[in-house]
Amino acid sequence: MSRRCELTGKGPMTGNNVSHANNRTRRRFLPNLNDVSLQSEALGRAFKLRISAAALRTVDHRGGLDKFLAKAKDVELSDNALKIKKAIAKSSATADVLS
Repeated sequence: MSRRCELTGKGPMTGNNVSHANNRTRRRFLPNLNDVSLQSEALGRAFKLRISAAALRTVDHRGGLDKFLAKAKDVELSDNALKIKKAIAKSSATADVLS
């Protein structure tokens, strides 16, 4: 399982541990990933995603998964999140046609 956020694409970064004697050793900074279920209002069901804590706050701030994915860049999204985005766009397009 990759250590990458499915919504923002945030992944591991590298840097140095720096000791008091200024010795430097390489280390990894891993993103704070959480397994969450997010509800889609357009599709009426929940989706399990592995996202960072920062992405979870952003989803909440933008008003839900549907609105977050509408503004998200396709390059940053995982394959699973991209399928959800296209399904939401398709359902909203059919809802616009019906009304």
